[in-house]
Amino acid sequence: MSKQREIIVAGNWKQNGSLALVQEMQQGLINEAIAGVTVVVCPPSPYFASFNATQLQAFSLGAQDVSLFTGGAHTGEVSGDMLAEFGCRYVIVGHSERRNTHAETNEVVAKKTKVALSAGLTPIICFGESEQVRDDGHLFEFLKQQLEAIIVENSVESLAQCVLAYEPIWAIGTGRTATPAQAQEVHAFVRALVAGYDAQVAENVSILYGGSVKPDNAKSLFDQPDIDGGLIGGASLSLQDFVAISRAAI
Repeated sequence: MSKQREIIVAGNWKQNGSLALVQEMQQGLINEAIAGVTVVVCPPSPYFASFNATQLQAFSLGAQDVSLFTGGAHTGEVSGDMLAEFGCRYVIVGHSERRNTHAETNEVVAKKTKVALSAGLTPIICFGESEQVRDDGHLFEFLKQQLEAIIVENSVESLAQCVLAYEPIWAIGTGRTATPAQAQEVHAFVRALVAGYDAQVAENVSILYGGSVKPDNAKSLFDQPDIDGGLIGGASLSLQDFVAISRAAI
């Protein structure tokens, strides 16, 4: 695939993993050395210290969330500076599971984006619609509201330091995947939306697809002109599948 934008494949382990998986994934990705793709592994935070920072060359470490607060009396929260200190370069913000089960609004996601950027992290900003929103014909207005909240809080120029990730909620963990045409339609809409503010930022920002990406459908998705890689859920827990998906992005 020949695209000027950075191609990224990020694995979101969610609340899964083990020390054995950390070792397998770390050594396996070092051995594979996938050139031309930025590979990101986002494990649960207790495992950060188990990754060998001196070997974090074949891939980057990412977090699954970041606190709105920089420190203080916020039990259970982890700040952006803490994530950076443990070697994280990326952090997922606004994942649909956080929006749904932790009531994170568009405004909260926008503020978390700002916190991540302030800590020197690259936010992977998630957005996407439910099946109901799509069926009701409100898809593009819904996505516009999610994305413009980010732009209003942070400026469009800040997107040059961010990664966007479209994840249709109806395709997450369901085995259903948006068709390449459906995914491309949304990615093209998003790039055009950003271009309305700044054409150069729109051209350069990487937009990932997430939602039941597997080795057998990855290439057809990644071959679309506006899809610059993937945010991978379940398949990122298998070294073989994750490597295959990452290679499909080359």
